[in-house]
Amino acid sequence: MSSAKPTVAILGAGSIGCYVGGCLASAGAKVTLVGRERVLSGIRSNGLMVSDYRGRSSHIDSESITLATDANACSGADIILVCVKSAATEEAAMQLHDHVKASVTVISFQNGIDNADRLRKTLPGVNVLSGMVPFNVIDRGNGAFHQGSAGELEVETGMLPDGIEALFANCQLPLLRPADMAGIRWGKLLLNLNNPINALSGIPLREELAQRNFRRCLALAQREALDLMDACDIRPAKVTPLPPTWLPTLLDTPDWLFTRAAKRMLAIDPLARSSMWEDLELGRPTEIDWINGEVLKLAQRCGRSAPVNATLVELIHDAERGGRRNWTADELLRVLETAR
Repeated sequence: MSSAKPTVAILGAGSIGCYVGGCLASAGAKVTLVGRERVLSGIRSNGLMVSDYRGRSSHIDSESITLATDANACSGADIILVCVKSAATEEAAMQLHDHVKASVTVISFQNGIDNADRLRKTLPGVNVLSGMVPFNVIDRGNGAFHQGSAGELEVETGMLPDGIEALFANCQLPLLRPADMAGIRWGKLLLNLNNPINALSGIPLREELAQRNFRRCLALAQREALDLMDACDIRPAKVTPLPPTWLPTLLDTPDWLFTRAAKRMLAIDPLARSSMWEDLELGRPTEIDWINGEVLKLAQRCGRSAPVNATLVELIHDAERGGRRNWTADELLRVLETAR
């Protein structure tokens, strides 16, 4: 392939997929976005706009990107980024099985722990790598996607096609290559335990994290998860400036101290919300079973319980059915403390 213009296909072109695809296209990549017509129609009409909280602003004409709703558009790509929701991983793998060449590299940029392994089962012989997206992306509608928080993409060690790392670096999305990708996934999961709390709060992330009792809800979920990880000999990696075991203590601090000590954590666009909130808004199933549900799986493995995370799973499933979504910090904290 030509190192000047690698061919990239993104399966699951939602907020993350469209943002990353737009950044890559702005750096000269040939990009194919495979997603829902609801999302693609806005790009067809307006082009693709990517921006971030640091001032990035790029517009890509719709004619410069291939837009498709079927995975067969991924055939011929040098690299495929899988960004579908965790529940759709097996379906995505089956679609790719029929359309990709053996020499392709597939990167799972999905929430959860085992999506790359699930892809590998259906794509034997294909170079499948696990990745992690630490930042939040806001779908502003009409083809505009905005990175609302900090962080660098991470991809496990393994061969990448020629020119790919340079391409990501050129579009200001450098790829970090950690040796302990499993630890990275568990470290990211600890942060993602906030997704249901934000979705249930009904308010933007920065506003939610500015309220101590919402942070205390997250601290309860994280402590429970950390205890189970320790029991199962899992070592989450450091994905913030603080070691994972320090996070609940920081979250518990008074607002004035948290604001001073966690400036980077609060470097979030004022409108940013969790993807779980967005799923509820659109009436879609959430990824709760692949986020807090992973803690429940650990508890089952250890013969223990995880009542805080189990309660959050139940509340989100209730919200998926039309249940309550406007919890105050005091109310949610009371329910989680009672569950322990």
